[in-house]
Amino acid sequence: MPTIIVASDAPSVRAEVAAVAAGPGVEVIEATSGPEALAMVAEEAPDLLVVDLQMGSMGGMAVCLELRLEASYGQLPHIPVLMLLDRRPDVFLARRSGAEGWVVKPLDPIRLRRAVATLLHGGTFFDESYVPTSVRAGQASVGA
Repeated sequence: MPTIIVASDAPSVRAEVAAVAAGPGVEVIEATSGPEALAMVAEEAPDLLVVDLQMGSMGGMAVCLELRLEASYGQLPHIPVLMLLDRRPDVFLARRSGAEGWVVKPLDPIRLRRAVATLLHGGTFFDESYVPTSVRAGQASVGA
């Protein structure tokens, strides 16, 4: 049974992700802070961590970097991370932290469900919402 930890200090974000991710045979555990999420990861060894970029004093980027550091020296197994971003420019932070995927808010249940399913099956999911069409097609855009 897959286990997903959802970390956000906003109850509405945790509830929204849990509603989309939960299902038959899927356990969703909620964390309200970065340090709590890290402790749960060490205890539960989840199949996926969904983490909000903006969270108190230890947000999604710090949590993801800490997980990557712990995994690099064998303290924890590699845990896929789906980061919830507040705006399109935050993609840079998600990439730098080593997240396997990200979704830009506002959260869309279909995109979120697809992202969770993709990461649970070992893939990556990079939300292209709010990306100019010319960039998606691989074309250089003038003045962008």
